[in-house]
Amino acid sequence: MNCYYKRGRFHDSIMKGAKSKGATRKADSKLTVKKAAPKGKAAKDPNKPKRPASAFFVFMEDFRKQFKEENPGNKSVAAVGKAGGAKWKSMSDAEKAPFVAKAEKRKEEYEKTLASYNKKLAAGDDDDDSDKSKSEVNDEEDEEGSEEDEDDD
Repeated sequence: MNCYYKRGRFHDSIMKGAKSKGATRKADSKLTVKKAAPKGKAAKDPNKPKRPASAFFVFMEDFRKQFKEENPGNKSVAAVGKAGGAKWKSMSDAEKAPFVAKAEKRKEEYEKTLASYNKKLAAGDDDDDSDKSKSEVNDEEDEEGSEEDEDDD
């Protein structure tokens, strides 16, 4: 093994191709820089309705309340999640049925709101031929007409 002496220590990392501490710090600082979203990806619409919760998450809404009452000193989110997951797995299909029904109901409501949202988007896209509103376009036409009237005098 090839070694060399640097600042009171023997190092063999250079021979293996490892980077020095300074090089890793520079690499770490590069990793913390936020990158922009890909060019082809569109921004998310904040008005779009959120997807409904699954049957498990509907169950967890009730389970969290129950778990808090039974364990008021426990502040761990992971403990609640693990206990809820274990209980969900041990439940029979008959016990899960009310939560599945609530989830289905929420899914139907979501589909209705999504359909109305999509209709609004489609209607809005047809009307907007340009970035200017109709009132701005009419104002520009009025200004052009008044300038022509002044030129005639």
